[in-house]
Amino acid sequence: MDDLLTQKPIPDDVVTDSDAYWMRLALAQAEQAAALGEVPVGAVAVLNESVIGTGFNRKEADLDPLAHAEMIALKAAATAVHNWRLIGVTLYCTLEPCPMCAGAMIQARLPRLVYGARDTRFGADGSVVSVLRAPEFNHRVAITSGVLEEEAAALLQRFFQELRERRMKG
Repeated sequence: MDDLLTQKPIPDDVVTDSDAYWMRLALAQAEQAAALGEVPVGAVAVLNESVIGTGFNRKEADLDPLAHAEMIALKAAATAVHNWRLIGVTLYCTLEPCPMCAGAMIQARLPRLVYGARDTRFGADGSVVSVLRAPEFNHRVAITSGVLEEEAAALLQRFFQELRERRMKG
């Protein structure tokens, strides 16, 4: 744990060599959500090059407004490290987080977030509000956006197009 406290944080908008790899795992989580009829968002929490938490949207399946991919992955990560402080963890998410998930990241002291597509309806990294970059909070999450953005956006577009088509038929 001492090593993690002395690691230099990765600054905003820096893409590491492994970011695309981990984002592909998050996209696989999003595909699982889509298979259940959920909005296809996936998340993967990584510590020391190992997955310590995964999640995909389960709001409909669990009848739970808190069951966002990020919340599920953050909770799994906290359980894995036996601590609510997620020091040294990077969260990969296919979509820009909402204000609730952004707040949870700040509360968890998450050092880094990497996400794919922007969310123009609920995004908390500047698309709608800037929760993650608000200077008033005592913790700052380093953010890298746009990793595999086209793939993440295409997955969401395909899901909503198919949803519209089903509604028109039924």
